[in-house]
Amino acid sequence: MVRETVFRSEDVPAPERFDYWRELMFAPVHMSSDHADDFQASMRLLELGSVYVSPQAFQSMRFHRTPRLIRQSDPELFHISLVRRGRRGIVQRGQEAVYGPGDLCVLDSSRPFDCLAIGRARPVESVGIVVPKEMLAPAGSAVDKLIGHPISGREGFGSLLAQFLAGVTTGTGSFNSSDGPRLGGIVLDLLSGFLAQALESEELLTPETHRQTLVLRVRSFVRSHLHDPQLTPRTIAAAHHISTSYLHRLFQHEEETIAAWIRHQRLERARRDLADPALRTTPIHVIAARWCFPRPADFTRAFRAVYGVPPKEYRNQAQRIAVCTQR
Repeated sequence: MVRETVFRSEDVPAPERFDYWRELMFAPVHMSSDHADDFQASMRLLELGSVYVSPQAFQSMRFHRTPRLIRQSDPELFHISLVRRGRRGIVQRGQEAVYGPGDLCVLDSSRPFDCLAIGRARPVESVGIVVPKEMLAPAGSAVDKLIGHPISGREGFGSLLAQFLAGVTTGTGSFNSSDGPRLGGIVLDLLSGFLAQALESEELLTPETHRQTLVLRVRSFVRSHLHDPQLTPRTIAAAHHISTSYLHRLFQHEEETIAAWIRHQRLERARRDLADPALRTTPIHVIAARWCFPRPADFTRAFRAVYGVPPKEYRNQAQRIAVCTQR
């Protein structure tokens, strides 16, 4: 199953529970609670490649991250939280907002924040997503626009993200460890769409924010259509009601052209499949064709250029590593 770490307060002596809980936070924070002497909480930390998802329940508490703590340690993470029960009051970037059930909130480990989570008679419940900021780099500073603003998890991409989180956190037994990175990729795809949609709904966005938002939308669209051999700059531009030349200008500010990025993403999906033990009997040329490389020689040449070894050798290496890990 997916790699998972479980914390339950009842497994820890009462005097140590609150400090132990503090160590589980996504970044160093100061914490306080009226229940600190006998703190009740639970958390499951699911490792999905470089993305972590954590359903959790805990008693009312306050936690805040100060400039001093940031100077001491900054993991450079975004934390996106879906509130399921209770309420949260959060202050960050001078913005103060209240979040209720069904709301999504964004926190930045590089900025001070103050959060009060209140569950009243029942525990606060939420699902957190921890993502390295570099993995949402295409959003740039545009993500700052969402900090301090509740975003609905009941409609659009917010609803899709909430539904996926509900499924992946309740059905981990149906996945194996090799599924983790694939599930993490789905989370990133949904997050990209979620961020793009949320940013578009904001008023008074700067031209640069509009550009970054459109790039996010394009990337999300491409990731969900990588298997389509008709995916080209022309079809992508048409789907977003822009000209092909404008699409190319959008990606002049990115590290790769749109065509190069599509090719890289397809190679990466093929690489994941080659490393997947569940697909070890699937012929390499079938995997290549699945990701729009119909000519095996072209696929081998492109794969070697990016990963340094031919596909067959990469698959053998990945399988040997998997066998050693299971021992």
